[in-house]
Amino acid sequence: MTISEVELNPCFLTPKRVKPEYPLLVYLPGMDGTGQLLRSQTAGLETGFDVRCLAIPRKDLNSWDVLAKSVLDLIYAELEKSSERPVYLCGESFGGCLAMKVAIQTPDLFKRIILINPASSFRLRPWLNWASQLTYLVPSELYDVGALGLLPFLASLPRISQSDRHELLKTMRSVPPETVHWRLSLLREFDIDNEQLGRLTQPVLLIAGGSDRLLPSVTEVKRIGNILPNTQIVVLPHCGHACLLEENINLYEILKDNDFLESNADIGKGLEVTA
Repeated sequence: MTISEVELNPCFLTPKRVKPEYPLLVYLPGMDGTGQLLRSQTAGLETGFDVRCLAIPRKDLNSWDVLAKSVLDLIYAELEKSSERPVYLCGESFGGCLAMKVAIQTPDLFKRIILINPASSFRLRPWLNWASQLTYLVPSELYDVGALGLLPFLASLPRISQSDRHELLKTMRSVPPETVHWRLSLLREFDIDNEQLGRLTQPVLLIAGGSDRLLPSVTEVKRIGNILPNTQIVVLPHCGHACLLEENINLYEILKDNDFLESNADIGKGLEVTA
């Protein structure tokens, strides 16, 4: 996928090694929207999945509904190539909100759903909600400083390698201020009908960082777990908001340990994996 394509429309980043015989796992990223931060998890996930990662253009200012339609169009395009396989939907933070919007539109499309520190709890942090409304007052030249100051809230830095810290900061700084304002406004306004959410009967795995300093993720996954009929909750006690970047966290192993893999999702075990 070229940079120009990513800048024009939402698209899926595709690994070098496509595996159409494997279950399709669609990952929806956090507020940066780049999809690049999944890289530390890709090799593990490719053990049992054909992975696609959503990339949202840096200047995309579309609504939740438009974004959800884009995701569904991309998934259907993938299924046209190989339709007889289950689809796993995984959303992290901002992507967790988008995943819920996508899932309620097509409740029968997904075999299983994974939500990681979903940012649907944004409104439960009054100070964050209030501060986000003032971001438009921050001069664009100060955004780099602001991103650096936000880092300790976004991640448990001692648990992340130096290279991944740099990648996280670089990714945060790559998002234009107007896009940050827009996506924060989407989080402030995020709302989903509990009755529609409750119609998702497939297994849902809710993962929360127990040391999330940015959002009350443990409280939020428990709230969502009370709405959805078929859930498992995993609390990672020492993990922050950006838990998938932490060195000892392996999402594939978490899925396996919680019996969240179908038997055919394990078919790649023992094969050489190309990141």
